[in-house]
Amino acid sequence: MTPKIARFLDVQQPATPCLVMDIDRVEENYRALRRVLPLATIYYAVKANPARPVLDRLRNLGSSFDAAGIEEIEQCLAVGASPEAISFGNTIKKASAISRAHALGVDLYAFDSEEELRKLARIAPGSRVYCRLMVANAGAEWPLSKKFGTSVAEARRLLPLAAEWGLRPWGLSFHVGSQQTDPLAYAAAIGSAAMLFTDLSERGLDLRFLNLGGGFPSRYRSDVPPVDDFADAIMSAMTGHFGNALPDMAIEPGRAVVGNAGVVCSEVVLVSKRNPDPAAPRWVYLDIGRFGGLAETEGEAIRYPVRTRHDGGPAGPVVLAGPTCDGADILYERSGYHLPLALTDGDRVEFDTAGAYVTTYAAQSFNGFAPLVEHYI
Repeated sequence: MTPKIARFLDVQQPATPCLVMDIDRVEENYRALRRVLPLATIYYAVKANPARPVLDRLRNLGSSFDAAGIEEIEQCLAVGASPEAISFGNTIKKASAISRAHALGVDLYAFDSEEELRKLARIAPGSRVYCRLMVANAGAEWPLSKKFGTSVAEARRLLPLAAEWGLRPWGLSFHVGSQQTDPLAYAAAIGSAAMLFTDLSERGLDLRFLNLGGGFPSRYRSDVPPVDDFADAIMSAMTGHFGNALPDMAIEPGRAVVGNAGVVCSEVVLVSKRNPDPAAPRWVYLDIGRFGGLAETEGEAIRYPVRTRHDGGPAGPVVLAGPTCDGADILYERSGYHLPLALTDGDRVEFDTAGAYVTTYAAQSFNGFAPLVEHYI
């Protein structure tokens, strides 16, 4: 929690549940990435937090943007981003979305299948396209390896087809998984991509672009390597495989830009001792749960730091759950959370490092609950 957020919560006492974001911290995170990877163009992953104040600050800093849908493209354009600074990075796009993006001037598109490539050739002729590779996601706390990407062999077949079909084969991309904690995951993926660059160059195809994706982690309850370690691993692999002939590099950070810039403030609805066994945990029900925006607690993958006003006093094990009438609305049951014994209904519980993938995951009216309120300061 930044001092600015702490002051806001103390003075304003906003209604819960809410997200409070420090836009200055967003800028600090962006500048840190640009400092350690100066050769890479930053395409902010809009899906992490598409709020206008976030996009506006990043656009003023010179960021490019990775959009998952036409709505995100229009949000970027609304804050003054250039169409040339937007990548339509989703490999699953409606024909109508491609048509609209192309009409708006966007000409950089991802694909990972022949079917999507044919669609792009038909609807967005002359556009730059890059093929997403499937790479290992070991070390990632939120893996993305099953749904997206194709094999090196298939990419080798598809990229020449792009040229035949009137598109501009621009390069490759990969994603090593969200909340990636192993810097060497990037090195291994770069090695696979570099081999394909060489193969296609020998066949007369001049690729110019390598998108390293996102995955850069935020610190939650456990330490993660500093961003410098990721930069060192990336640049060592890039120079080792490409030498002085580096392609244009891109990264797509989302969590690393906005994660630690936000705090979710919630209220305790009920504390219940459901099991008479003294060793059994209390159940702490909050006014926000998995359907209210904390969807990344699925499988207890992302484990947010939790804070209360009673911290420092006697504590005991708890199960943290949301307010809805859905049995799946449990945040943490196995991750060893302990909260103060003094905690009671009406107390506030704050989730730190919650600036990414919260507001856009929030259901609109599940069980009648409104989405959490957003404050950008």
